[in-house]
Amino acid sequence: MNTFLKIAALVLAVWTSPAWAGPADDIRHGRYLIQISGCNDCHTAGYMQKDGHVPEAEWLTGDAMGWQGPWGTTYAANLRLLFSQIDEKAWLVRARQPMRPPMPSPSLRAMSGADLRAIYRYVKSLDVKGPPAPAYVPPGGKVATPYFDFTPKNLPPVAGK
Repeated sequence: MNTFLKIAALVLAVWTSPAWAGPADDIRHGRYLIQISGCNDCHTAGYMQKDGHVPEAEWLTGDAMGWQGPWGTTYAANLRLLFSQIDEKAWLVRARQPMRPPMPSPSLRAMSGADLRAIYRYVKSLDVKGPPAPAYVPPGGKVATPYFDFTPKNLPPVAGK
């Protein structure tokens, strides 16, 4: 009987470990990562201006507010729409590639595969909602939307240049 209890305890420990987390745990973890990683700051219209007081039903639907700098003008994608068009494997590849500012590509690349899968699964758990974000505008192109300007001005000279 003592051996049986030891085996049962071992099975229970393995079965309840994080490696055995189910889909609901992935979705919860993905939601948490979205909240703490600043994803809503750009990918949810009005999130920063409303100090985060935007209903979850509106999260990650993209924004027509542009982010302009030497790279041109970029827009935060409607992640709900994007993730409805790509599978998890394509997301994992995309998340590891360089992206235009202000997307924090180094932060995505630093995330574990499990974190990126959790983000994907959370976003996929949401209804597809909202239009696509406006298209990228190259430097010097005409921008028809409001935008934040990240063009450096009055930078001090760099030593040796």
